[in-house]
Amino acid sequence: MTVVLRAATDQGLLALQRQLRALAPDIALVTNGDQALERVTPDARPPRLVGADVMEGSVMRARRVFGDHEAAFAAFLDGTQTSRVVAYVDGTPIVHGTVAAVVRMRRNRRLTTWHRPIVRRRLYACLRAFTPEQVRALHALGLEVVDTTPASQEPALHPFILRDEAVHRVQEDREEAERELAERWCHHEREPLFIDGGISGSDKVAVSACTVGVVKSHRTLYAEGDALQTIFGLRSGERSSVFRVTSPKRIPVASWYLRLRDPLGYDPMWGLVRVEIACPAHIDADSVGPTADRVSLWILAEATPLALPDGRWDKMVYGIRDCEEFLHAVT
Repeated sequence: MTVVLRAATDQGLLALQRQLRALAPDIALVTNGDQALERVTPDARPPRLVGADVMEGSVMRARRVFGDHEAAFAAFLDGTQTSRVVAYVDGTPIVHGTVAAVVRMRRNRRLTTWHRPIVRRRLYACLRAFTPEQVRALHALGLEVVDTTPASQEPALHPFILRDEAVHRVQEDREEAERELAERWCHHEREPLFIDGGISGSDKVAVSACTVGVVKSHRTLYAEGDALQTIFGLRSGERSSVFRVTSPKRIPVASWYLRLRDPLGYDPMWGLVRVEIACPAHIDADSVGPTADRVSLWILAEATPLALPDGRWDKMVYGIRDCEEFLHAVT
């Protein structure tokens, strides 16, 4: 077989490549460096607008959040992923993926690790394209091998399609690790947990009273027409009306937009996050608004100190940056 290895600076990957070459002596190493696939794989989800099912009042409005900011979150949860092509076998990529997740708990104004973080390393490849001997060589490397063969029956696929498919499977594994830790927190703890991302991916987390999801990306905007202009017009310290987010395969959650920083001079998404909490069992206009105000004050309290030097500091809170720094150190 013809295997072209991509060199990497990571010592673990270099050792893995040496193992692979020992198992398949005819491989041809390439010493050029390569960057993480997450930096070159585009987000395949098309941007879209979805009409909001408003729960607070009858129309989407901008609402000023009054009150003192309160640092009420007991902990922060985030995950990371890194994917690199370690070899090509006759044009088919073998991708090494690392996913990790951690909860960092606040104690005496310091962040410490809650329970054991999750770190998983796997190989991802379209096994349909390999011979039985090549598949056995992959399994002999000592890592779990994930078959990323697409459902398509096409006899040959573009290497980039196979590479993107592997990255998407790594993303699914990262989301699984985050979901596992969030469910563990809901089982053992009652204090508020700040989750980087949505909460509707888990039936347990989506109905828990102690989880708050904060979404920084806005490929899907839950507003149309005048409601969209209301979202774009939010000023620092303002939130939108509460609305319901539904999906055929997920538990409905209550959500609203919150502006963390003044967007003057920036794009409409600057400093804008979308918050998710468990949907109340009974829609009560007198309580859903105060709940959104209270949680918004918790999030606004986390807007300082700035999460610099991260380029996403306008939406990222320092606790989440601490999670990422920790995971970078252990993976």
